[in-house]
This record gives sequence, C-alpha cells and structure tokens, in this order.
Amino acid sequence: MNNQNNINDIRSKINIVDLISEYVPLTKKGQYYWGICPFHNDKNPSMSVDEKRQTYTCWSCHNSGNVFNFVEQIENISFKEALKKLADRVGVKLEGYQSDFSSKYTKYYDIYELTAKYYQLMINTDKGKKAIEYLEKRGIDSETIKEFGIGLALDEKDKLIKYLKERKYDINTLNDLGLANNDIDTFINRIIFPLDDRNGRIVGFSGRIYDNSKMSKYMNTKETPIFRKGTCLYHYNASKEHVRVSKYVIVMEGFMDVIRASTIGIKNTVALMGTALTEEQISLIKKLSLNVYLCLDGDNPGQDADIHNGELLEKAGLNVKVVCLTDDEDPDSYILKYGEAKFKALIDGALNYSDFKIERLKNNVNFDSDLELSNYVNKVIKEISSINDEIRCEIMLKKLANETNLSYNTLEKKFNEYKNLNEQERTKIEDNTIKRKDLKKDKYERASHEFIYYMLINPKVIKVYDSKKLYFIDANTRNLAAEISYYYHEYGDINIADFYTYLNDKKELLGVFNEVQSLDLNEEISDSTIEEYISVISDYNTRQEIKRLEQLMKKVPDENEKIELLERIRKLRIGE
Repeated sequence: MNNQNNINDIRSKINIVDLISEYVPLTKKGQYYWGICPFHNDKNPSMSVDEKRQTYTCWSCHNSGNVFNFVEQIENISFKEALKKLADRVGVKLEGYQSDFSSKYTKYYDIYELTAKYYQLMINTDKGKKAIEYLEKRGIDSETIKEFGIGLALDEKDKLIKYLKERKYDINTLNDLGLANNDIDTFINRIIFPLDDRNGRIVGFSGRIYDNSKMSKYMNTKETPIFRKGTCLYHYNASKEHVRVSKYVIVMEGFMDVIRASTIGIKNTVALMGTALTEEQISLIKKLSLNVYLCLDGDNPGQDADIHNGELLEKAGLNVKVVCLTDDEDPDSYILKYGEAKFKALIDGALNYSDFKIERLKNNVNFDSDLELSNYVNKVIKEISSINDEIRCEIMLKKLANETNLSYNTLEKKFNEYKNLNEQERTKIEDNTIKRKDLKKDKYERASHEFIYYMLINPKVIKVYDSKKLYFIDANTRNLAAEISYYYHEYGDINIADFYTYLNDKKELLGVFNEVQSLDLNEEISDSTIEEYISVISDYNTRQEIKRLEQLMKKVPDENEKIELLERIRKLRIGE
C-alpha cells in the first residue's frame, strides 16, 4: 500500500498533543501532558502524552501508541482507515489506498447517501408541501431542515426502489439495508430523518408520520452490518465541535429533542434514539466529554432512566448532572411550551447527579412512618458517603438533620460507618490489584522488559544484544527484541512513534511493546546495569534449561542417555 517512509512522513506532520486534545482535555504537568484515558474506566488522569517522542501511554491500563494507534482505537476503525483519515488531515494523497472496512461496505454507504439525497429532493417538490407545512407548524424552519438533512418518503409503494434500480442497485441489497421489503419501499408517506455513525456517514433512517395516519408514529431502519442502534448516538459527529467549546455534552432521548434544541442554538447534544444506554454509547460519550448533562423526559420513566443512566455514567468516571424537566415534558415539548430562556435556565440550574438521586429518594416517602423515614435516611446517608467532598458532605448532612429533625451527631456517626465501609472496600480492591500486578512480573520479566526498553532508546544496548546473542524464553519478547535490532540496522535509528507503525501488522508483539513503553525508567543506563540485566536473563534461561532436561530424564529409558543428560545439567550448574 504505502511504504514505511511515507507513513512516517504523515505521522511527522501531526503533533500528537494537538490530535489527542481534540478528543481528551489535556493539562501540561512537567514534561508531559496528562488526561483521562478514554480506553478504560479512568477517573483520574492516568494517560500521559509525550510531545518529544510523539507517543501516549496510559500508566493504568498500559495502552500506548502513536497518532495512528490513538485514532484507530478511539474511532474504532482499522489501521488503514486511521492512516487515510490522518493523511487527509495533512493533505497527503495515498496511492493505491483502500480501507478494509470501507471497501467492503462502500456500496452500502453509497446507497444510503443516494437515498438521503432522494428523500431531501422529494420534500422540496410540490408533493412535499404538506410535510413542509407540518414541520413549520412544529417550529422546524428551512434552515433546520437543511442542517439535519430532513427528507420525505412519498405516498407511493415503490418510488425509491425504482429510483435505486435505475442506478443499478439490486433489490436483494435494498432488502438487506432495510430500504425495501421485497418490492415495496420500507418508508412510505413519512418525514425522513437520516441517522449517521460516529464519522458522520449515513447508516440508516427514521421515518415519522405527519398526516394523522394510524400507522406507528416512528419507523427505523432495521439493524444491518453498519447500523446497530446501541452503538450509535444521534447527532454525535455534528456535536463534537460544540461539545469541545461548551466543555459538556447533553444527552437526550430522541432525535426530535436534539433538533428542537438546535433551533434555539443548543447544539452540544446527542440522543439515545429510544434505546437503553449501552457500554458502546458510554464509550462514545466519554470520547466527547467527561461532563455529561442528562436531559431525558420529565415523566417517571424518564426520571428512572436518569437514575439508571447516571449510575452507569458515574461508574465510567464521568461527571454527571441532571436537567430536571417539569410537567412530564420532554425537551422538544418543553422548549415549544416554555421557550428558549426557561430551557436554558434549566440547563444552568442542572442538579449534580447525587443531589438529583437524593431528591428522587423522597418520592412517596411517608415521613410520619418511623420505618419509611429510617429507610430514607439510611439511603441518603449512603449516597452522601460516596461523595469525595468533605464540605459538601457536611452541608448535606446538616440539611438532612433539619429536614428530618434528627441529631446531626447521629447522622454523622452513621455517615462515618458508611464512609469506613467504602474505604475498606476500595482498599481491598487496590490491594488485590497490587497483588495481581506483583504476580504478573517476576525478576526475569522485569529484567527482560527493561533491557528491551533501553534497546529502544540506546543503540549501545542493541549492539550488546547482537554481540551476546541474548535469548528470551518468551516468544513475543524474543521476537520483539529481534524486530528492534532489525529496524535499527535497516533504518539506522529508532523513532519510537514510527516503530509503533512498523509493528502494526505484528499485533502479537504490541502487547509486550506497550508494557515496555509504560515503564517509568531513567533515560541513562550504565554498563553495570546492562551486565546485571544480562546476568538475570542468562541465569533464568539456565534454570529453565535445567528444568527441561530434568523432565526429559524422567522420560528417557536408556541409562546412557540419562548419564549424558546429567552431564549437561552439571555443566549448566557450574556455568560451563
């Protein structure tokens, strides 16, 4: 496709700090930039970005790489697609480029794009006047129609099918994509809203009735190889820049809520499209911002969803607030009923998730019942004990004491009991994590990884590796060392960021390489330290060989062979 030098040239034109800052807020501390790692449940900044080396490393999950690796993972695309994306960014044309995923589904994307243009064309014909009037009555003007690509499926059973067949697309493909049901259009007499993926490519449609039809209100494209509702968020790609500026994202329930908010200038929004919040969607939200405002429907099911979704988002390390709608309204109806100023005031007054949850706990509590009051107080104190802000905790406990006419000292005592339980549980988890880490790395593995670390930054260590013909028992470690030596002799130097790209088609080595890169070692290494590493590695290899020969002796029936094996073991033990 493209040789290593061309790929390295593309990488060198992109500053990794600028790139990652578009996805994750970074703060400079010392020589590194730090941010929340988007690749695991990270609550404290554990990902460092090294501008000098042009690499990133998470010191918790050990994910690391260069600009290609970062884009590949955060966008959930192949290396080739990441390469194409970054090449386009710096204006480099890739000769002979073809993305694995895109080439497989290029036809699908083309059909959806063509279909969207067809629907948009139809709404602007005479047959689309009623649909336009309906939208205008709902406060959706021509600019908004254009912005969101809103179209119209005509009241004709096979109009779209004929249109696409004329362009050489077969009926089987249209059935597979949910655009047709045998020889009948899937969407008939509906206003059409295109649905796109995280990269802004159209992957489906939602159709809404507009003429008092008895048909179901909404109809969506069925799931296909490129469209699963649980992995998409409506308006995700278009919201990115607005979220970056506002520094928070508003999560709504339906796409009409997002569209309505846009009409009053609120565009840092995404919608779940009626699905329960999934892990994939949480991951997407986290890539947008660590600050999330939940703005779901104001009825009981909507508030229950706020509680459930807030729990999931907080567990994922996000800062959550809740926009409290009134009178069982959704964002769409609330804005239409009360207007822009009141809705924006609700956003400004959004409650911290814990405050919302505590308010919700009051629902249907009989404060005259000792049992119900006791249960309520215990639940609230348990919730307060999870908040890591001593001043806020004290304020909330005093409010609870006033509200329930209970002694502050009594509440504080119960609060401390819950707080201690939280601390014990966290300590237990941390201790187990440390034990697991300690078990993973013994003296030999540390020596092997540290030796390879210095091979990457010091040619002298590569020369020692070559001259000593150092052997690593683990195949991936052994092969990684060999690749480092080869790369150095082939290119005359090792650039860490470029070496990541070199290893891209050697996935089995990236795990060891990431571990090595996450080591926090001094840049300088002495000859005595190199000799110490070699001694540890050689001693381990000797012990392993002795074990192998001892096992072999048990299986060998011939006495002469056993004597030979014993002699080899003896020589190994005395260092011959």
